[in-house]
Amino acid sequence: METEVNLVIPSEATETKEINEVQSSIISGKPITNKATQEEFLQVLKAISPGTKLRTAIDGTLKGGKGALIVIENEYLTPLLDGGFKMNARFTPQRLIELSKMDGAIILSKDLKKIIHSNVMLYPDSSISTNETGTRHKSAERTAKQTGALVIAISERKHEITVYFKDKRHKISSAEEILQKTSEHLQFMEKQRELFDKYLEQLTYLEISNQPSLNKAIKVIQKGKFIKKLAMKLKQTSIELGEEGMVVKIRLKEITEGVYEATSLTIRDYTKLDLQKSLLLLNTLSFEDILEKDNILKCLGIEDLKEEPISRGWRILSETALGEEDIARIIKEARTVGKAINSGFQFHSALIGEEKAKILRTGLQRIKLTAER
Repeated sequence: METEVNLVIPSEATETKEINEVQSSIISGKPITNKATQEEFLQVLKAISPGTKLRTAIDGTLKGGKGALIVIENEYLTPLLDGGFKMNARFTPQRLIELSKMDGAIILSKDLKKIIHSNVMLYPDSSISTNETGTRHKSAERTAKQTGALVIAISERKHEITVYFKDKRHKISSAEEILQKTSEHLQFMEKQRELFDKYLEQLTYLEISNQPSLNKAIKVIQKGKFIKKLAMKLKQTSIELGEEGMVVKIRLKEITEGVYEATSLTIRDYTKLDLQKSLLLLNTLSFEDILEKDNILKCLGIEDLKEEPISRGWRILSETALGEEDIARIIKEARTVGKAINSGFQFHSALIGEEKAKILRTGLQRIKLTAER
């Protein structure tokens, strides 16, 4: 069953005003920036995922041994067009497959419901840099860079599908190839999650024993950020798979459950910088960078691994039923995780009241019993 996906951004991707603005640029083609954002490109992949009419047309063209250049229209595209036929006909996969027999580009409407032009010549600025060698692919990349449009190049010789959007270039693999790689990545990700849980348990035990460990905290942060980066890649993969990607999404949700929160709280406990600043710095690290402890230390504002660690207790206290305001009050007064956790009932009740102090002590007792097993 074919699912029609157009470039009008779907409701589930409109969580914030910023994302709305970014995604609407796909429809208008107006390049907010010369670089495509991750959110923009994920929407592009969704528009050509298996199960959509556009993907059916692309696959049919490739199977038929034909090449094609498909462009989604926007307001910046018209000056680049020359010749061809104005069609304004309803888009169907079969119609596009038939039109691919001609050499020129096929122009689709913004909502992917009409074929606007066929057999059109594209004349983008030849001074725009490209690493492509074939005429069709050079034209595709330059058009995407110049106009911000989505351009799809199908190569009959290489039997490949390449997508261009702004500065992005992406080769579309078959569902079978993607599923095989995804399975391997998920297995690797599961092992990383096991290590994350192991290091987190060790860190918890040390912290409740009033022996915070910077080394263990770094291991938790490394694995947490590594898992997040892998999850972002697999999120893209799940979108590329279309309807077949649902299992991947479910598995991803299971593997990453609680990881991001625990990682952020660990950073909050050990950083000498503002939490948001540390998170921003960590997000700039590549997979290789994350593996180097010195890079993590710099993102935490710490010069040397030998420095005496000070954990504030955010992560452990957050595992109790206390709210953030009460936790902040305890941490401000206690200053260290040891005092925050091991202080007597009077200390806690003076800060947050007797009822909440009882709840806190019950939660801490549960955490201690679990950690000592």
